[in-house]
Formats: sequence, C-alpha cells, structure tokens
Amino acid sequence: MKASVFHEHGDTRVLRVEDLPQPTPGPTEVVLKVHACGINRLDIYSRTGRTKIAPMPHISGSEVAGEIVAVGDTVRGLTVGQAVAVAPYLFCGQCEFCRSGEEAICLKGDIVGLGSQGGYAEYMRAPASSIVPLPEGVDAVSAAAVGLAAITAWHMLTKKAPLQPGQDILIQAGGSGVGSAAIQIAKLAGARVITTVGNEEKRAKALELGADDVINYREHDFFQEVRRLTNKRGVDVVFEHIGPETWEKSVACLARGGRLVTCGATTGNESKVNIWNLFAKEQTLLGSYGGTRQDLADVLKLVARLKFLPVVDSTYPLERVGEAQQRLERRESFGKLIVTPSV
Repeated sequence: MKASVFHEHGDTRVLRVEDLPQPTPGPTEVVLKVHACGINRLDIYSRTGRTKIAPMPHISGSEVAGEIVAVGDTVRGLTVGQAVAVAPYLFCGQCEFCRSGEEAICLKGDIVGLGSQGGYAEYMRAPASSIVPLPEGVDAVSAAAVGLAAITAWHMLTKKAPLQPGQDILIQAGGSGVGSAAIQIAKLAGARVITTVGNEEKRAKALELGADDVINYREHDFFQEVRRLTNKRGVDVVFEHIGPETWEKSVACLARGGRLVTCGATTGNESKVNIWNLFAKEQTLLGSYGGTRQDLADVLKLVARLKFLPVVDSTYPLERVGEAQQRLERRESFGKLIVTPSV
C-alpha cells in the first residue's frame, strides 16, 4: 500500500509517500480501506517532535473513515464491506476511567496516528472495539471531518461545560475544525454564539454557520468586544484551544460563575491565572481531552439527520499532505482539511 510517512522530525519536507506492506488484522482487529482522513494539529505536533510517537517510520492521521476489508478471527458484529469510522481515542477497557466511561483519559490510552499508525495510508489496522458504523447517508469525507475535532467539541459542550438555552459563549477560532463544530453545537443548545476569526472571509462563513457575533481578532481586541457585546457582563462559557496567546483574556471574558473549557494549547503549554478572580467570581477552569465512541456515534447521527454540517475546507491526495499541513499551520483553512488516500 501507499502511505505518507516521515522517518525523522522536521518541517513538511520530511513527509514522503512510500510503499509499505498492507496490514493484516490480529484476532480482535479489523483492516480498513481508508477513504478519508482528517488533518489535525496533532499530526503537525507529531511531525515536529512536540509529541511522542511510535518508532519511525510513522504514519499520522487520527480521523479515519472507510470500508472494512478484513476482520480478525474473534471479531463479531462487523463485516467486510461495511462503511465505518474509527473512534480515535484508543483505550484499555480495564482501568478505572474506562470502567466509568471516560475512555479518552484511559491510563494506557493512545490516539490513532499518535502512538499507533494512522490513516494517511490506503489501508489501516484498528481495534474492532474502536469501530463505529456509519449511519445511512453519511459518506466517508463527512465522517472523517467529525472524527476527532467535532467529537471533542461535542464532549466539551455537552459533558464538561454543558450549555443552557440563552447562555452566552465565546468560541475561540471559529474557523478551525473544532471551532466550526463548536459553533453548530452551541446553536443546537440554544446559546448565543460569539466567535473569533482572523479575516473577513472567515467572518462571513462563521455567520453562515449560525454565529450571532463574529470578531475579527486582527482588527479588534476580542476582550473589549466581548465586554461591549455583553454589556460588560461577560460570557457564561469560553471555548478555548489556543493557549497562552489568548488565555488570560479568555479567562477575563468570563462572567461571574462562568466556565472556561479547553482542549488545546496551540501557542504553548503555560499561561497565568488570576487566582483571586477565580475564587471571588466562582469561575471554573475545565480541561477536556477528547471524545468517546458514543460521542462519535452521537455526532454521526446528527450528521445523518442533517442537524450538523461537517465543514470541509478542501481535500488532498496523499502526495499533498505536506501542502495541507502548511495550510493548517498558516491558519488559512475554514473547517477541516481531508486526505483521501484511496481516491
């Protein structure tokens, strides 16, 4: 099979398409023909060495959808030819967190394409326990577009910091994969959505997705704009994933009793917190690592019912993975970038 791999850390020049042996399933595994795989910042972190990965050569790609082509001897309920997605957070199924349904924070957990080989390839092996069948009418590109970013946003806004109708939310980077998903999820919850973007083209697209107010952060101070839009009250929820570049102002945007929930640290790992404000205003800071198999199934149902729109910026063949990652690094995309290895 052909796969996009890297043998060393570096910029996109380390990526190359190579011929590798096609995987075969173990007793509890399946092999997919990969029709679509989403591109994430996690892939960039792996390539550049920010995160630990499996031995080289490495295949990235965490948001995988395709068709089952082989099943292990003990696998039941899954068949060759079935259209499926792979829940990206791999888990042991035995630790205290798995037993309580929190498989994304499994003590022995991994992410598809991080410690294991991912979906930038024509074929991929995955645990049968991580397979989620696609509802009728959901294609592979749409499934890949919600496979990690959207289920993370879903987990954040339905489980970690659940929104109530009429509440105000600030969503950072509404043009990102996770941000564009959060806009839709927040509107489904009945919230008023304020979001930030980096240019006027993205502003128009965020409004089309349902955002009520969109702040171009290159032209306006988003903290001052949030104060203006909320009559100095602040928002009930801040949806964060940027990191220190926005962190202190994001926290300052919270109303009394507000919650900030974050799933990322794109611009760095550390920032400051005003502890006095935190306790005096009874605010809450929450971390959210990802989403579960059920989160993926829930989002796919919404896609099938046309309640959630997978936002796809563009698709790329394996040979252009580097180009796609560069577009993501430059913050040029709106929604998801998708690799289509089998096309």
